[in-house]
Amino acid sequence: MKKCWLIGFVLLFSLNMFGGTTTAYAISESEVKFENDFRRLWIDHVLWTSNYITSATTAGAEDQKEVLTRLLKNQEDIGNAIKPVYGEEAGNKLTELLTEHIVIAGKIVDAAKSGNESLVKQLNKEWYRNADDISAFLSGANPNLKNEDVKKMMYMHLELVADDLSASLAKDWEARIVAIDEGLTHIILMSDGISSAVVKQFPDKFK
Repeated sequence: MKKCWLIGFVLLFSLNMFGGTTTAYAISESEVKFENDFRRLWIDHVLWTSNYITSATTAGAEDQKEVLTRLLKNQEDIGNAIKPVYGEEAGNKLTELLTEHIVIAGKIVDAAKSGNESLVKQLNKEWYRNADDISAFLSGANPNLKNEDVKKMMYMHLELVADDLSASLAKDWEARIVAIDEGLTHIILMSDGISSAVVKQFPDKFK
């Protein structure tokens, strides 16, 4: 299962990021709050993406517009979360990149629902290009995050969202549950890796 691979990869990712050693240290209240709040935002990212897939692929669903509005608000919230450490411009840039991530995903949902496989392939290239941009932005802002490591995590996120969509369209509900569960496990590990790197980069802000 992907979940075992994910956990193994993130453990290696964390060891690599922190030099392969573990050091005991006191965790401040501000660090705990930042990491927990950041994790919650990324969990919302997966859950509202999944809710949007449900709304967009369910005949007669009336909440698609409202769910999309909430999902896009989540991208703004994630960008806002990094502004205290990286500044207004960087936070807005992350929101912009994540908003593009969602907009492309919405187009993929529509194309897949209509059976337009050639358009899905075209949009997938744009989706992965956007993932590269997000990875480059995060690794460029934080020397503790390696571009290739972040890119692998982003690619896995895309794969798990695609699994969710494919299972939904096929009405394979058991497979969809697996995809959502694995998507949540993955995003928590990814969020924790990023937030830990931020704390390491700005220790004075989390005393």
